[in-house]
Amino acid sequence: MTDLNPTTQPKLKGYDFYRSVLNSPKYIVAPMVDHSEYAWRVLSRRYNSQLCYTPMFHARLFAESENYRRTQFTTGPEDRPLIVQFCANDPETLLNAAKNVENDCDAVDINLGCPQGIARKGHYGSFLMDEWDRVCDMVKILHENLNVPVTCKIRVFPEVSKTIEYAKRLQAAGCQILTVHGRTREMKGHKTGIADWEQIRAVKAALDIPVFANGNICYFEDVEACLKATGCDGVMTAEGNLYNPALFTGELPPCWKMAEEYMQICKEYPNSADIGPIRAHLFKIFAPWYVSNPVFLLSFAHLTLSYQPY
Repeated sequence: MTDLNPTTQPKLKGYDFYRSVLNSPKYIVAPMVDHSEYAWRVLSRRYNSQLCYTPMFHARLFAESENYRRTQFTTGPEDRPLIVQFCANDPETLLNAAKNVENDCDAVDINLGCPQGIARKGHYGSFLMDEWDRVCDMVKILHENLNVPVTCKIRVFPEVSKTIEYAKRLQAAGCQILTVHGRTREMKGHKTGIADWEQIRAVKAALDIPVFANGNICYFEDVEACLKATGCDGVMTAEGNLYNPALFTGELPPCWKMAEEYMQICKEYPNSADIGPIRAHLFKIFAPWYVSNPVFLLSFAHLTLSYQPY
């Protein structure tokens, strides 16, 4: 990987980092497995996304496998500011993984919010929410040993007081930006429900570091409403961005235009996307069209794309 930040700079903290390195972003693309890959980040940045996260990478695999690193993480000079996210449950393993990217990103994020079954099985993400010492050890080791800051993404507890206490522990351990997804660990699938902006607002008021809000962002109007309701420094979206990568412009371009531009990026930027993410993105982009053209959905399900990574 080419060093995109060869000049050693003092590691800034908190709001100094948020303002001077990240340029005070308000519009943020979430880390999304198989979705926030390099090509998609390029597209999103063209439409006013001010900060992007990579997909979540498995720290042990990233630390041990050169092939995993090469195939999973690609970037380029225009792909900044960028935060690389890892899932992990062991501080040393996490540090070994993060050392491989510290010269190619602006911060390293720890996934403490994934609620999926694979996270339960692997014992990471939101399934570490009750192991505060372990989590804080992971934050601390990155804070003390990386050239770039460490950030975290969490889900909330049912009790707002416990969420605030958890957030303060992360801040004390060295977390420089906290993203709060306003749903509990149990709120997923058919139990997803509405994210609690009041919980996010309470966390924001209790901390001294920048806080990003995550949850309930489908349209640009939701972005402004969330910023007002929570007082947060930025708003992160996942699903909203997948259906409309121009969400942060307040516009809804024709789906075919977004698909065409994305495919062109895949061709112009070598190794920026694999066939799996490409298919997934096209499915999401064209989703609004399926409503009036259900036959197309059936055709898409059997589609085999001819695109080959360069």
